[in-house]
Amino acid sequence: MSFNNQDTVVRFDIVKNRRKFFIGSSAIIILGLLFILIQGLHLGVDFKAGTRLDLYIGKEFKPADVEAVIKEKIPNVTFSPVTTYGTYQAFTRFDQTVSSDTMSTVEQALKAKYGDQVNKQVSTVDPSIAREMVKKAAIAVAIAAVGIVIYVAIRFQWLFGVATVAGLLHDVFIPIAIFSVLGLEVDLTFIAALLTILGYSINDKIVIFDRIRENLRTMKSKSVEDLEHLVNVSLWQTMRRSVYTVATVFFTVLAIAVLGSESIRNFSLALLFGLVSGTYSSIFIAAQIWVNLKERNMLKKKANS
Repeated sequence: MSFNNQDTVVRFDIVKNRRKFFIGSSAIIILGLLFILIQGLHLGVDFKAGTRLDLYIGKEFKPADVEAVIKEKIPNVTFSPVTTYGTYQAFTRFDQTVSSDTMSTVEQALKAKYGDQVNKQVSTVDPSIAREMVKKAAIAVAIAAVGIVIYVAIRFQWLFGVATVAGLLHDVFIPIAIFSVLGLEVDLTFIAALLTILGYSINDKIVIFDRIRENLRTMKSKSVEDLEHLVNVSLWQTMRRSVYTVATVFFTVLAIAVLGSESIRNFSLALLFGLVSGTYSSIFIAAQIWVNLKERNMLKKKANS
């Protein structure tokens, strides 16, 4: 699809105000780092030793009553408050591994209280497995990021690659910081959401950078002012596509977060935060970082000539 650059309406000078966006994002990142350092991350069973107990009660119940049964059958073991989800279901997590036989005593006590329809599902992760999970999750995110950088550098140029990496780091960090602030659990579904975010974010950035590269061939950019105008035009040409794409996915994921089961809620929330962060960074961070890098190159060439 071709665009007439002269007809593109620049409703707001994004490039001229890029310092404000840099300051805003920096403030959010600093606050997020402080929360992570002070409060830490609420790691799920996947990333630390422990046991998760999922219960199907099958009728109305009070979480406090289920907690009382657990305390009676498994004394002196710390566990999180019983959380309800779905239809007559609940789950809790223990900070240490609990044997299946011990969990069976809890199940039998709940059957005596609520009926034979009560059913349990137990997931236990040993410390060594938890450490391995953390290692593999970090490797998976790192491999995805490196692959993206190589692809962008080959398809475009290394300056686009640097700007993309900065934007992706921003996109990954924001959901992590929000999860720390809200005390939400970080588990394998959260890592899956981060990898999904990387995919959506890189696609959006490639569309914008591709338009910038296309306009570089047809629009004069002999000065810094010309370059800034070119990027503004490119951003507004792709703005509708970026907003419409993220809005379509956003409302779909929002419906899943509100109406879906508890098991995928954190995945949906992480994806929601990442979608907004990814679209924002594509327009207001990654593209602006590229402008800064390109301007430095232009000024260097002019100084050396």
